[in-house]
Amino acid sequence: MLDNPKIPKHVAFIMDGNGRWARERGLARTAGHREGVQRVKEIIRGAYKLGIQTVTFFVFSTENWRRPKSEVAVLMRYLDHFLGQEINQLHRNNIRFLVIGRSEPIPQYLQEKIRKAQGKTKDNTGLRVVLALNYGGRQEIVDAAKKFSQDVLAGKIDPESLDEEKFGHYLYAADITDPDLLIRTSNEMRISNFLLWQLSYSEFYFSPKCWPDFGIIELKDAISQYQLRQRRFGGIDAD
Repeated sequence: MLDNPKIPKHVAFIMDGNGRWARERGLARTAGHREGVQRVKEIIRGAYKLGIQTVTFFVFSTENWRRPKSEVAVLMRYLDHFLGQEINQLHRNNIRFLVIGRSEPIPQYLQEKIRKAQGKTKDNTGLRVVLALNYGGRQEIVDAAKKFSQDVLAGKIDPESLDEEKFGHYLYAADITDPDLLIRTSNEMRISNFLLWQLSYSEFYFSPKCWPDFGIIELKDAISQYQLRQRRFGGIDAD
């Protein structure tokens, strides 16, 4: 049984193992990605029911462009289908949809769909679903530093006034709270340039299951483990 008052407000996911899952079954890698999309939908529904406030999915990194063009094209097509088929349902359920990452070189037609989806759901107040698309943690920090320097040059801010809170406003989605829990599947134990700034005090959970096998039961198991931990944020245990 989960302790409802201790449900994490923000859970982030590194969805690893789609290709491995497919290979173990003698299928093409794209079959793993297709099944992985179904798990994203399932996790969104589960998070909604559990009362989680934000879920962030690492969908596509800045390094993923190095993959075969055919695989990248399939991933973009799956994203296109998700935007076309799921946004209306998210909107009906008062869910806000957000994307973080650099827009280029994402195809223009997808950029336009993303803008429309974000605009359509921008006033929704329920669960926030965030896709990290063409995203890199180091790149986010560099882009934030550039924006800050531009404001300094324009005389909008005193560089001596900069602190962590103010710098956070220059990140891709400044109004998104830091993750309480990071979940990575496929038993890989690294964060792969994901949310480097935001994960400073997050709890990590590494699942041995590949992402296509990670469902609601596994999410609840991860949250159960999270609820057993003490988050001290640099302090000491309470007496």
